[in-house]
Amino acid sequence: MPYSPIPELNALWSLQQREGFEEYAKGFGLTEYADPSGLIAGWSKDQAFLSRLIPFAQANGSGSFYALWRFDDRPDLATLPVVVFGDEGGQHVVARNLRELFQLLACNVEISVDCEEAYFYQDEDDDLDVNDEYVEWLASAFGLTSPEDPALIVATAQAEFGEPFATWSAPFLTPSS
Repeated sequence: MPYSPIPELNALWSLQQREGFEEYAKGFGLTEYADPSGLIAGWSKDQAFLSRLIPFAQANGSGSFYALWRFDDRPDLATLPVVVFGDEGGQHVVARNLRELFQLLACNVEISVDCEEAYFYQDEDDDLDVNDEYVEWLASAFGLTSPEDPALIVATAQAEFGEPFATWSAPFLTPSS
């Protein structure tokens, strides 16, 4: 039985079964696919909100997570934007689709999420701890490489989907008085 109805996630699931949770990208691991009672339920109980988000992965070691945003009813779920929900607040679009997220994972840097932004920070003095097995898998499975500038992927996704996502999600995320 496949992990999900998305071939790209099934391929990553197979890699995770071999490499281990958080072992191929820092802080990242696929979780139960589309579990609305899990990670996303803490943000809103509104079914209109829950039905448009597909949670699928832990984003970092502190509890942030990734979900696909069903902003339309396209059949190819792998082409939906990827959003991150921060463990201490903040929700942001970080990739225009799963393949862009997979490229970001090749940087092997945990995402930082706060109320203002989400970013992949690598100090210039830090050694890049690339997981060669993951990078090889990414190239062989999808013909993709690690991005030269992860911030460009995030900025491009934000430019296309950031405002629509913020507008859509705001009514569901506004604290009730």
